[in-house]
Amino acid sequence: MADKKTLVEVSRRALLRGAALAGVSAIAGQALAQSAVDEVINARSRGNWDDQFDSQSSRATAVVTSNTPMLSQSNLPNLQAAIQAYQQIVANGGWPQVNPTVKLKLGVVDPSVQVLRQRLMISGDLAREAGMSNSFDTYVDGAVKHFQARHGLPTDGALGEYTLKAMNISADVRLNQLNTNLVRLQSMSGDLGERFVMVNIPSMSIEAVENGRVALHTNAIVGRIDRPTHAINSKIYEVILNPYWTAPRSIVEKDIVPLMRKDPTYLARNNIRLFDNKGQEVAPETVDWNAPKAPNLMFRQDPGKINAMASTKINFHNPNNEYLHDTPQQGLFNKLMRFESSGCMRVQNVRDLTTWLLKDTPGWPRQQIERVISTRQNNVIKLAQEVPVYIVYITAWSAKDNVVQFRDDIYKRDGDAQLALQTNIGVEQNSGRIEDDNLPPQ
Repeated sequence: MADKKTLVEVSRRALLRGAALAGVSAIAGQALAQSAVDEVINARSRGNWDDQFDSQSSRATAVVTSNTPMLSQSNLPNLQAAIQAYQQIVANGGWPQVNPTVKLKLGVVDPSVQVLRQRLMISGDLAREAGMSNSFDTYVDGAVKHFQARHGLPTDGALGEYTLKAMNISADVRLNQLNTNLVRLQSMSGDLGERFVMVNIPSMSIEAVENGRVALHTNAIVGRIDRPTHAINSKIYEVILNPYWTAPRSIVEKDIVPLMRKDPTYLARNNIRLFDNKGQEVAPETVDWNAPKAPNLMFRQDPGKINAMASTKINFHNPNNEYLHDTPQQGLFNKLMRFESSGCMRVQNVRDLTTWLLKDTPGWPRQQIERVISTRQNNVIKLAQEVPVYIVYITAWSAKDNVVQFRDDIYKRDGDAQLALQTNIGVEQNSGRIEDDNLPPQ
């Protein structure tokens, strides 16, 4: 699967237009889905490639990031409306399975495109006026992109492996997923505070919320399947600029000591220094790296660009030693599936989040934050007022744009195995390296 974009949401106008024309929407759900499709199929003129081509259809897939927080209480009625719509879809027989014998994408003409059109009409992604031809025209291309956007998939318009898997999850399974997540959202319906941070694990995303609106939205890298990020309600209490990274004992034993046996320059190249229990620095060349046990020393990496946490560490109260942090591996944020950590959360554009967190802490405007980072000197900053953080597990929701969003059930908590579409991507192949997020490169 190609590495693509960040979490996306789709506009209310695009979906409602499709709903009005198709006679059924994943949200509106007022008319009978199957009868609407039957009317299209039986229409006198069902169209072909020429008269169904819509050069402007890509506008229907224009994606926006909603400024309504995922945890907003105003989202509960939208999710309840989605449940009613999906109940109607299920009562009408759901939608057909799409099993093409050729890869479906813009320009393809194949009988299976009619089944695809029917599937997309029932879920409200394709307008009824698009007709039922065999041509994968721009109406269908726009509808597939619309579907992909609200499932967190790359909006390339092609029916690849994961788009087909998501499309062929039955309507009744999706309905159960909506009901499961309604309970989760209802549990978060209290007063969350005027300012808070939300991390949603399945969507690998972070929201900084202020006065009921999303002030900042960014991507995250979260825990892999065998080392999941914990859901918790807590408070952020400090930001550390230019943090030290201390290697856990397991990393020392399983990784660093074997590396030092192969390459005695490893520690020096990665700015990792050794300290005894009195805080005195120990020279690596004085250590017997072939001893049966790893040395009883602290392995601490100095601040800097190659530090495992890069420029920033954000601490919140929790019993799991988890935190938010920067990373020198920025390319990981380009991946579609970002379940790659050992529980801690790496933050894209972390300096934006840091600036937002410190806005009420005197003496820390953006310019000062950048200046301190440039010094490579460790600096611990206590927040003037702790900021609530909610780390949640939500795989289905609908914001005020009235577009139903679904994400993979990566940790298999929704009660149906087929909802964990891409769990193999998040599996760490080296099962021995699970105690921390990063080991400096060899």
